[in-house]
Amino acid sequence: MSEAVLFWSVLMAQMLLGLAMFCAAWRILRGPRAQDRVVGLDALYVNGMMLLLCFGIRSGTDLYFEAALVIALLGFVGTAALAKFLMRGEVIE
Repeated sequence: MSEAVLFWSVLMAQMLLGLAMFCAAWRILRGPRAQDRVVGLDALYVNGMMLLLCFGIRSGTDLYFEAALVIALLGFVGTAALAKFLMRGEVIE
């Protein structure tokens, strides 16, 4: 019983995360301002990270968890760099 519940809940989470990634991609493509696009990119990498974690739970391997950690680190650095660029117009001072 618990394996079936886990299977269906992870499958539902993957489908909803895919829908959330589509919405974030739509915000990136149709955002009226650059700040909206940065927020959409931030949401896209967070949802992608969560989708990898769901794949890791489903398959039981540690590789997906390490890839999600790398995506989280690179996404945070990218968001910080884009925010600094939008505020001042330069990344490296």
